[in-house]
Order: sequence, then C-alpha cells, then structure tokens
Amino acid sequence: MNKALRKAIIAGNWKMNKTRPEAKALLDAIKPLVANAEGNVEVVACVPFTNLETAVNATAGSNVKVGAENVHFEKSGAFTGEISADMLVEVGVEYVVIGHSERRQYFGETDETVNKRTVAALAAGLKPIVCVGELKWERQCNITEEVVGRQIKLDLWSVSKEDVKKVVIAYEPVWAIGTGLTATPEQAEEVCAFIRAQLAKLYDQETADAVTIQYGGSMNAKNAAELLAKPNIDGGLIGGASLKAEDFNVIVQAAVNG
Repeated sequence: MNKALRKAIIAGNWKMNKTRPEAKALLDAIKPLVANAEGNVEVVACVPFTNLETAVNATAGSNVKVGAENVHFEKSGAFTGEISADMLVEVGVEYVVIGHSERRQYFGETDETVNKRTVAALAAGLKPIVCVGELKWERQCNITEEVVGRQIKLDLWSVSKEDVKKVVIAYEPVWAIGTGLTATPEQAEEVCAFIRAQLAKLYDQETADAVTIQYGGSMNAKNAAELLAKPNIDGGLIGGASLKAEDFNVIVQAAVNG
C-alpha cells in the first residue's frame, strides 16, 4: 500500500449470504472492531440487495460504508430482476461491485456490459469496484497480462480521467476465488503493478497513482498483512473472511497498520 497517494479500501463481498437479522448482527459485531479505521483506510460491506436497507441503517453513524453486489446499466425499464444505480443511491449505497468473475461466469456478463454498468454507476454518483482477472488456463498459457490489459481497456472505455479516480480496481485471479488457492504476494503485486502501468498508459501516472487497486483472490486473516505490504496492493475485496467479524477485522487492522 501507499496510503500517502491513495486510500486503502477493505471491502467485504458477502455474495448470497445472510438474512436481514443475520446481516444486522454481523455489522453490529464488525462496527466496534473497525472503528479505528479512519482517514486513509475505508471499510465497506457489499451485501445482497435484500440487506441493503438493513445495512445502511445498521451502519449509520459509523465508519462502515455500504456497497451493492451488482447494478444494471439502464435507469429504468423492462429489466425484470434488475436494480438501477439510482435505486441504490436512493437507499444510501456508496459502492457497487461490478464484473465479479461469478457474474461473468454464471450470468453472462461481458466487458461491454461491465463498461456500461461502470459508466452508469459513476453517472449516479456511486463508486464502482470493477473486478478483473484471468482464468487458471489463461495463467498457465502465460497470457495474464493480455487478458487483464484487455479487461482494463474495455471495462474503462470512455471513463474520464476525473471519473477513473473514483473507480476501485479489484484484481481477482479467477482460479483463486473460492478455491482455497491464493496468488503469492509476488504474483499479486506483479499484476497489480501491471494494472497501474496500464492506467498510466491510458491516462497518466498521476491518475494511475490515485487509483486504489485491491487484491481479491482469497485474501484472509492469515495472508492479508503480507499481501497488503506490497506497494501496489491497496486493499482487498474479501469473500468468505468478510462473513466472520474477527477475521474481517484482522484484515482491516493489517491495512490500518500497514
């Protein structure tokens, strides 16, 4: 991390977990633990749509921000089952996860729709957490940079220099999500540094230095400190560990102390 240049962000991605009472209980447990994370470390809970209002109410007055796990790119219309950016803003959401590998794998999202969702989120005043990352086969074929570079270019198409500073990039190697596998700190740093170099080419170095780049492939309480010690890893998009208050706090404290 380089907290002198950009904010560190630890965001929990709850996925399809927790009822409303369970969500409130977990947030009530998390809030006092992470209360010291202020200034250059931001704590976010990205929760299922049904928990958003509960989460906004539960975190009111605390330093925990609330994010959604997806957003549609149209403002309204015949899109059964979808939620617009304006709907999220009205509830009180600040962040939104876009292009997670599970959305790409199971629900057919593409770089084109990720781009549309990112543009729509920014237009509504949300802060997008845009996910990129390679498949195991793509890493074995030594094309990680080609895959991630293409995603960065397409997912951020037409996003201005001013707006891209509001975007969080989450590097999530698909082979390390929910598998128990984790990129080594060196592997994660290599790709995060490559992402920052791509941003510098697309925009400029000052802009690239301002963008928070998270690592999101099975970061947990045991490996967080080592990962966050790397200069281009500015936080984490946390899956399973975000569902346990104590584990999530260990990761937050690693960012606070890093």
